[in-house]
Amino acid sequence: MSRHVVAGARIVETTVDGFAARTLVSPQGTLEATFVTGAGMVGSSLRHEGAELLDPRGGVARWAAHGATMGLPLLHPWANRLEGFRYAAAGRAVALSTASGVLHLDGNGLPIHGLLPGRSRWEVTAAEATLSAARLQTRMVFSQDPALLAAFPFPHEVHLDVMLRDDALVVATTLSATGDVAVPVSFGFHPYLRLPGVPREQWLVDLPVRQRLVLDQRQLPTGALEAVHIGHAPLGDRTFDDAFLAPPDGGPFTLAGGGRRIAVEFVRGYTMAQVFSPPHAAFICFEPMTAPANALVRGGPDLRLVGPGDRFTAVFAIRVARA
Repeated sequence: MSRHVVAGARIVETTVDGFAARTLVSPQGTLEATFVTGAGMVGSSLRHEGAELLDPRGGVARWAAHGATMGLPLLHPWANRLEGFRYAAAGRAVALSTASGVLHLDGNGLPIHGLLPGRSRWEVTAAEATLSAARLQTRMVFSQDPALLAAFPFPHEVHLDVMLRDDALVVATTLSATGDVAVPVSFGFHPYLRLPGVPREQWLVDLPVRQRLVLDQRQLPTGALEAVHIGHAPLGDRTFDDAFLAPPDGGPFTLAGGGRRIAVEFVRGYTMAQVFSPPHAAFICFEPMTAPANALVRGGPDLRLVGPGDRFTAVFAIRVARA
């Protein structure tokens, strides 16, 4: 392991499950975040005062090989599920194939959470540690892999800019259209948050949402909305697998307990929010999404396009503090 040491924050080169990674350490050491550059830039760890706030689930190797989500993954080029294996967007019709080796399927056999991260290649373009923050900038060119390009035939680059301060992890994702065709915007993130040492029944959850997407039996949006009010209350035996319109002021979605508060803020560009916590799970997910599930198939105004030569940036933050 080699270290880039600067007064204040630090960035450490390391490995996770054999994949190249970088650990960012905030100036006072309050927060540490590890991102695995060799496995789809998944965030494998976020530690506050030494306590792990991300659920590792099946681990990085399983994520890279099979798309089994864990930690803090980028879901690209679409988040959540599609209703089938055909879609048409930006004037191109696409037929997905289970034989391609790049799809991850849900329990109903539907494509979910984009294309397998182990097939993408990320490079570090800049790494800086200062008195105020640690910052890692990375890039993925989509794609030299014919199987990936066949499944999403829209040439582009993704730039992931991660900044770690003592009070927050800030993640900015920029999609740049590099070809002669517009690129659909449908990515998202899936943070598996937890409060170590605190029973789930004592987790206090606040969801600042007012409208829920009505879902069918396959968990796909029907196009309808319903008004909701979900109060600040213990998670207890409540479960979630719900999609919402993101709050117009960005949130925050909060999880608190054991003297710690985690807040996810939708700073810019995320119009939808998925909340996921199945029965007995030791995590809850507040998921920033740039489009609703199935947007590639349904199209319409919820599916934004980035024109050739243009770019789109979305930002979210995870703030952590003693409460």
